[in-house]
Amino acid sequence: MPRALTRDEAVARRELLSVRSYQVNLDLVGAEADDTFTSTVSVDFTCAERGASTWLELKAAELVSAELNGRALDASAWQDDRLSLHDLQDTNHVTVTARMAYSRTGEGLHRYTDPEDGQVYLYSQAFLDDAPRLFACFDQPDLKAKFTLRISAPPSWVVLSNTAGEQGEPGRWTFATSQRISTYLVAVVAGPYHGVRGHHDGIDLGVWCRQSMAPYLDAERLLATTAVGFDYFHELFGVRYPFGKYDQAFVPEFNAGAMENPGLVTFRDEYYLPRGTVTADDRENLANTQLHEMAHMWFGNLVTMRWWDDLWLNESFAEYLAYRAAAEAAGQPGSWTAFLVKRKAWGYRADQLSSTHPVAGEAADTGAALLNFDGISYAKGASALRQLVEWLGDEAFLTGLRQHFADHAFDNASLSDLVDALSSASGRDVSTWADQWLRTSGPSTLSLAVTDDGAGRYTRVAVRQDAPQRLRPHRMAIGLFDLDGDALVRRALVAADVSADPESPVPALTGQPVADLLLPNDGDLTYALVDLDDASLTTVREHLVGLTDPLARALVWLTVSEMMGRGTFAPSGFVGLTARALGPLDPQPVTARVVRDAITAADLWSPTDQRDALLSTLAHALLQLARDAAPGSDQQLELVRGLVEITRDADLLRDWLAGVTVPQGVAVDDDLRWRLLHRAATLGAVRDDDIAAERERDRSSSGALHALTARAALPTPQAKEQAWTSAVEGRLSNHELLAVALGFWSADQRELLAPYVDRFAADYPGFAATQSAEMVQLFGRGLFPSTAVETSTVDLAERVLAEPALPAAARRSVADRRDEILRGLRARQAETAR
Repeated sequence: MPRALTRDEAVARRELLSVRSYQVNLDLVGAEADDTFTSTVSVDFTCAERGASTWLELKAAELVSAELNGRALDASAWQDDRLSLHDLQDTNHVTVTARMAYSRTGEGLHRYTDPEDGQVYLYSQAFLDDAPRLFACFDQPDLKAKFTLRISAPPSWVVLSNTAGEQGEPGRWTFATSQRISTYLVAVVAGPYHGVRGHHDGIDLGVWCRQSMAPYLDAERLLATTAVGFDYFHELFGVRYPFGKYDQAFVPEFNAGAMENPGLVTFRDEYYLPRGTVTADDRENLANTQLHEMAHMWFGNLVTMRWWDDLWLNESFAEYLAYRAAAEAAGQPGSWTAFLVKRKAWGYRADQLSSTHPVAGEAADTGAALLNFDGISYAKGASALRQLVEWLGDEAFLTGLRQHFADHAFDNASLSDLVDALSSASGRDVSTWADQWLRTSGPSTLSLAVTDDGAGRYTRVAVRQDAPQRLRPHRMAIGLFDLDGDALVRRALVAADVSADPESPVPALTGQPVADLLLPNDGDLTYALVDLDDASLTTVREHLVGLTDPLARALVWLTVSEMMGRGTFAPSGFVGLTARALGPLDPQPVTARVVRDAITAADLWSPTDQRDALLSTLAHALLQLARDAAPGSDQQLELVRGLVEITRDADLLRDWLAGVTVPQGVAVDDDLRWRLLHRAATLGAVRDDDIAAERERDRSSSGALHALTARAALPTPQAKEQAWTSAVEGRLSNHELLAVALGFWSADQRELLAPYVDRFAADYPGFAATQSAEMVQLFGRGLFPSTAVETSTVDLAERVLAEPALPAAARRSVADRRDEILRGLRARQAETAR
């Protein structure tokens, strides 16, 4: 049984070993036909204790041979994915040859056959503990080494790695020796990839994708963003990019958004290279992800955490710096508004789950570490950093970062190392701040306690703070908004330093005229949930449409949505507010967030006897808003997408598929056609033959996935059984499993799907026992009965969680989905209380 590496084991091995170099040879010549490839690795390392023992991680299909210091190792030395090494000397040389399996799960070396043209593509994903699926290694982040790769591949293929490569004989590639990097950052991309090269400021650049995706690769824009990013980070950090060339490869069936491998960043191609209409938000998402991965070249790659406890040193910094770069250098003035509704909202949601953890969390082993890559480690951490910059000042913050890079370049560091650098640069006690912000879990909730003199002026305003663990200091502002006709206008923005106490007076507001809306955290500088006072909430209900500031509007929308999830704002109220107040002042990211939350409110969280009426109200509103929106605008497209998801008008779906009665400006492209077909399938308005015809029209890889989704949505027992069985049997790839999950559950099919609620409890533990962590999470998140918002579903989740052998990844997925059901039940209680 494979074992996760524990923190204690990693610490002991780091004290024992120092790894000098890896020579890695991969034979991929037979990749188009074989299920395995040959991997040979030679590792040079030193040992602090002569005669000691250690191990290499090796996740292989077959061990061919192993030799330590000229001595052959018996096959029995390889057990539980570990190759034991005994009688170590001061300096050691180990060589391992193994047969490794190609993956269909996005882990290790993933192999993909493009259905559009039959071409085979490979890419690696060594993160978090999957480097041993590529080659035997000491797989922990603080055993950095230099890597030299030699790869054999079909002569017509492009082969890329972290460093520049040369093809000697046809198909024989040798790559330059890397800087010292961690094993999880080693990367390989191989296949008939299409590429465009560039050059900027002494750095060779390249962007790559499958040949069938070449029409959607905007190389000019990608290379321009890369150049902007390098210029910005070079100036900000005072340290040049240290890893030579910089390739960016868009690869199929990638699990994450992207991976920061030095010199060879990999991206999820179907997400970042859409085949349908490309919106401004699509372009900004891609640019932000590019900047995020570039920031990792310093935070994560140049300086790497010692252990996964400090993964936030990678992700929180990359998250913060990407949005900062987008706002300051990449021409995205709405960057922080997008951060609020996309990323910070994700952090708030994760921080209210039972699985919440501190930003600087505990990771007892690699299995636990994988589960901490969530909205807390990314968005909450980035939000905390915004607070830190406000408190320290930008110059002190940057001075501390530059010192941190100088002290730990090509090495490893911990939170305490960064705290020391920032404290030295600023002269402030950053360790206390870190204890308050990074070592506690759960969000603070801020509200305003208001009294007035009865004549229209405040006599006292104080910020009340509540938190599940420890109160925190907050530097924020309070917005005062007054009604001026139909407009809701900001009169003043008052700074407020909130102490780590239950109540913090705001003396600057004493004597001020009473505002129609008091908005805590106006400007969104701190990380905290907000409760509006009764008078302000009344103003929002009646006059939100008149609020013109985009960030303030976004903050109000998110505040009301979170109040709904906490059971203090009714779902019908949110649907009504959406119908009245959503409009052209809300950019696409905000529109998308509001529409998504309104659909959840109407479809899942409303009482059964109100659901049909609320869905009808919302559908009517979205259709009217789409007709009134600027033709061809991104907001119009978002409104149309929302309408398609919930409409019960089968005639409308058929008409739009035929290009009839579509709102002016809306292009019925491949993406929208599949959305229409998916909804029509859910309603039973199309059959399998219609899906097959659409698949024949769209032979792309995305078309193949959309067809799986549409078939899983069909309201027949046969379609549901086929979809469920294909998922449970584990014969789907990672993205195929995701596609089936996207179509399977629907609140419109409750009776048909009722048996599968219990089927989840019966089948998931067995699936989780035999599949990789990525697949376990995909199944748990996607095929949990999330549309059954009932106490019985909570009970079912508890039964699954009671399984003693349930893997950690499965336990986390079920617990998080249970908590979402509880959130919906709280919202429903607010409706009945109303």
